[in-house]
Amino acid sequence: MKLAFSTLGVPGLPVPEVLRLATAHGYHGVELRAHPEEAVHPGIGAEQRADVAGEFKAAGVEILGVAGYARVAAPGDDEPVIEEIRALLDLARDLGAPYIRVFPGASPEQSRAEADATAARRLGTAAEYAADLGVRILLETHDSHRTGADAIRVLGLVGHRNVGSLWDVMHTWLGGEQPSETYAALSPYLGYVQVKDIASAENTTPLRLGAGVLPLAECVEILSRHGWDGWLCWEYEKRWYEGAAPLPGLLGRGREHLSRLLNDSA
Repeated sequence: MKLAFSTLGVPGLPVPEVLRLATAHGYHGVELRAHPEEAVHPGIGAEQRADVAGEFKAAGVEILGVAGYARVAAPGDDEPVIEEIRALLDLARDLGAPYIRVFPGASPEQSRAEADATAARRLGTAAEYAADLGVRILLETHDSHRTGADAIRVLGLVGHRNVGSLWDVMHTWLGGEQPSETYAALSPYLGYVQVKDIASAENTTPLRLGAGVLPLAECVEILSRHGWDGWLCWEYEKRWYEGAAPLPGLLGRGREHLSRLLNDSA
């Protein structure tokens, strides 16, 4: 498996500094948070996109994915959501990234069936465009659809190879799902896995990997046992927790912890 980290952990950091951290600490890739607060987002032009792609190539670091904020199950008209997804797909294509991330984002006022159908309809519409660009749309286990069982209700309706899943290990754990259950549900669709650690269900402030309660060893063991060889991406939510320790000082130990888990599960 290859290791990456998300720029959510280093809010606003310029691309050259992100790449310096990746190369210094032995990470193979970076997930780019695609938000106007960051250096890379759908609003940047063709020249900036080419520059970013060139910087990553020169550093020998891959762009794992573009983490967007489209909410595919949210109530409202389809077209604005589909256009948001298309903009993320265009950005990923221009950067050479294989994936974009979207959220479910259903409202409590929607029925489960309505939310699932809304998400599947939008993802199915965007899937053909994604296929033309050679990019996969990944639905993250998050918010209204936080478990693998939730996600496959949507993915099964879509049934398109360019729409898959992103396993966020915190949300499936918070949803009460065992890693073996999550893997069984998501494995036919799995793009990559977001790892992290927290103190408890009540305190989700990010911690260094291995310092909290999330079942990271079990997740890695299951992935290894099934021969899965994709990406593990550390999503350290510094942007939402200003009091959390700075990520740069944790990256080395985080990579060592993941490497140990991989060795132990081999």
